[in-house]
Amino acid sequence: MENKEKTSQKLIGFGLILGLSIIISFALASYTFYSLRSTDNITTTGSAKREYTSDKVKWTSNITRVVKLSTVKDGYVKLDADLKEVKNFLASNGIPAEQIDVSPVLMNEIYDNNSQAEKSYNLVQNIEVQSADVQKISDLAKNTNSLVINKGVIFVTNSLEYYYSKLPDARIELLTDAIADAKARANKLAEAGGKKIGTLKSASSGVVQVMAPNSAEVSDYGMYDTSKIQKEIMVTVKASFQIK
Repeated sequence: MENKEKTSQKLIGFGLILGLSIIISFALASYTFYSLRSTDNITTTGSAKREYTSDKVKWTSNITRVVKLSTVKDGYVKLDADLKEVKNFLASNGIPAEQIDVSPVLMNEIYDNNSQAEKSYNLVQNIEVQSADVQKISDLAKNTNSLVINKGVIFVTNSLEYYYSKLPDARIELLTDAIADAKARANKLAEAGGKKIGTLKSASSGVVQVMAPNSAEVSDYGMYDTSKIQKEIMVTVKASFQIK
């Protein structure tokens, strides 16, 4: 008998929850319908995304020499010789001198727990190449073995960064598509309230997202992925349309 009462109470409770859910859903739908009919405009968000190919590349690398305190001078001489080899390597592969930027030499102490040992230092010189020949630089950065193996230069690629210089133009192109997307969404909402979309009253653009292909990573402040040659650029707009 007790089990029957519990079962009956559960059924009643389930029925109340189901009934309440239906009422809430109907109320929300009615409110949306009423809101659309009682206002003279509707605001939606639209977005547009397109793939672009980077047209600039920045190749950052460095050369190093490890020296003792007593051989610092000799280390600078050898590092200078290494730099000449790197410049010859770049020139022989068609990289003009004006695209190459060389930083001053940095000397960092290598710490050793043996306080009696002679101090050692790492001499580092950064080299940066900026070019519009994106594919050429990308291929060259992957084929520096002749410089390292044949010439004995300790050469390391730190990064390859890819950029699209016509980002402002791309943004304008995408804004048109994003507004069209916002209008299509507004149309769907307006139809639910028995209305139609009229003229565009106002629009504001959001931040630009420059993403790696097929990436869903975005930022509230905008982002700029530099890791890939191919990029997806996305813009969003908030648009308000007249309802008629």
